[in-house]
Amino acid sequence: MIEVKKAFIAAKCAGVVALGCVLAISIATGCARARQQSQTEHWVGTWASSPQLEDPKDRLPAPGFADTTLRQIVHVSIGGSRIRVRFSNAFGTTALTIEAAHVALSAGSGAIQGATDKALSFDGQPSADVPPGALVYSDPVDFRVAALADIAVTMYLHGAPDDVTTHAGSRETSYLMPGNVVSMPDMSNGEHVDHWYFLNGIDVLTPDSAGSIVILGDSVTDGHGATTNGNDRWPDDFARRLQANKSTANIGVLNEGIGGNRLVHDRLGPNALARLDRDVLTQSGARWVIVLEGINDIGTRVSNRGSGEEPASVQQILAAYDQIIVRAHAHRLLVFGATILPYKGAFYYSADGDSDRRAINDWIQNSGHFDGVIDFDAAARDSQDAAHLAPSFDSGDHLHPGPQGCKAMSDAIDLTLFRLRKRVD
Repeated sequence: MIEVKKAFIAAKCAGVVALGCVLAISIATGCARARQQSQTEHWVGTWASSPQLEDPKDRLPAPGFADTTLRQIVHVSIGGSRIRVRFSNAFGTTALTIEAAHVALSAGSGAIQGATDKALSFDGQPSADVPPGALVYSDPVDFRVAALADIAVTMYLHGAPDDVTTHAGSRETSYLMPGNVVSMPDMSNGEHVDHWYFLNGIDVLTPDSAGSIVILGDSVTDGHGATTNGNDRWPDDFARRLQANKSTANIGVLNEGIGGNRLVHDRLGPNALARLDRDVLTQSGARWVIVLEGINDIGTRVSNRGSGEEPASVQQILAAYDQIIVRAHAHRLLVFGATILPYKGAFYYSADGDSDRRAINDWIQNSGHFDGVIDFDAAARDSQDAAHLAPSFDSGDHLHPGPQGCKAMSDAIDLTLFRLRKRVD
């Protein structure tokens, strides 16, 4: 009897040891898989916008964001099977509370594809408090999205900070309705407003060969002159070109343009040097930067005359470019300079300003400071008068290209610039 008990105990102990070995192997295998995934995949931005302080003239009528559901539509660049969404309270002076947030594929206008609707969470919770001046990422969520797709991000708010973080030049219609209706199939009958609020970026989990291009720009990049809900800004056309080319189809495009933005002084939105860290250097998976800024600095020779503000000199503009290059290189980003488009006939055109523009463009092309050059000036100018936009490219104000001009800009970009993956010092 004693021998039988000993045999039973020995067998039991062997079973425990075997189970322990199986568990250990399973844990080790899981850790190995996690390490392998972390080595082969990373987060890359597929869409982003630059936060701005809301202009009082754009403020929503009462009740504003009180007990309101907001649905916003964005057009992504690269696709993936897992995403995370970023919300910003950059200009808020009190906390922003997101009571609930969902993501779904858009079905057009304010409608969603209901089967794709998923709730977002924040550290495992359905709501989030975003401190003043801060941003938050949602938890990653399994969500399959194709390249160049439209995503609807829907949020429910009890209210908002007095100082609202927005992006005025969305060129996309957002939809608002009272109450918590985050999963409502169609909000098209709600209030329409052509701005984004609090929504700051979307990342996708992609192979580590993927990366993103961040475009630092003004209204030409932001899309003034483009078609509302048409996704025909020049960065949109550029994203389509990248997708159509097998060797660049894993590259995202992040539009960090702000209408009226300047390099040296604040105007609409903080100046480019002030917003560089937030809008460019910290973007997920960023590898390249395209800089198209300076026309508003030049134009203030006329538009700010008598304001007491000293307009930026050519030297100050070139120094700003150099600062962008130095700071981006510190993050191992390649920086490409884009020449400034002609603007004769625009409201703030002057002969002196155009002389500055040509001097700046010459420096961009020939100084060797940038890692590469994109000659938008040559692509968009009138063959009969190089100080003018080509008539077929002009949106009508002689400053901003229309859809045809945006396509010409996109077509002018040499895609081989993006074969280099990182800066080599």
